[in-house]
Amino acid sequence: MSKTAGLLSAALVCLPLALTLSIRAQEKPAQPDFSGVYFPFNPNAAPAAPRGAGTPPRPVAVIDGRAGRPDTAPKLAPEYLAKWEAMRKSRMAGSSETDPNANCLSAGMPGMMSMAYGMEINHTKDKITIYGELNDVYRRIYLDGRKPQQRTLDDPTFAGYSVGHWEGDTLVVDTVAIREDTLLDLFSPHSDQLTVREQIRFTAPGILEDRLTANDPKALREPFTQVRTYRKASPPNDELREFSCAEGLSSVK
Repeated sequence: MSKTAGLLSAALVCLPLALTLSIRAQEKPAQPDFSGVYFPFNPNAAPAAPRGAGTPPRPVAVIDGRAGRPDTAPKLAPEYLAKWEAMRKSRMAGSSETDPNANCLSAGMPGMMSMAYGMEINHTKDKITIYGELNDVYRRIYLDGRKPQQRTLDDPTFAGYSVGHWEGDTLVVDTVAIREDTLLDLFSPHSDQLTVREQIRFTAPGILEDRLTANDPKALREPFTQVRTYRKASPPNDELREFSCAEGLSSVK
């Protein structure tokens, strides 16, 4: 066999392998890295000015419900609508007892993902860690296939327990074990059966979308879906600040 014929034969042998690898690469798109600092924004609104070096306003204003319940709010079952009405009357009377922000508490999932003052994401192969500046929100999303243990389910937290898996370039996250005394959207109660599913993806370079769907067979008449959008920050505007809410709370007591 000539040298030319040998090279041609080798190339023909390698061609199917190369085609197979190319097809597999197309079937499994690269999983994105979400690491970075992000601030919420409305893609349909006019561009906002970059975050400045000054201190952002604190605390977040109390929502008292005096305008009634908007059509976009979660559809509550009668028992929980009555709880909301009691909360509304309390807030309208000037009490901040049921407002997590006024008490330096996390809003809980899924409300905490409003991330009013921004968030920092640390993304590794097996875990995503999210730190939110407002009230020092802290979340972990496990990516290594683990499941919550019974002791975790018996000890609910503000952020709940989150596990994620990839569907193409979208991260699908399921969260359970969320504290019953937290709020869905800063002003809607829920039961101990609340679960949240998220679909997190880049919709454009540096634009992160989080589609959250809350399910609660006791408190909700139908699933409640919100879409949060965030823009990745660039230096020097990619630094979160300390949120010493408890210090301010103690000073007024």
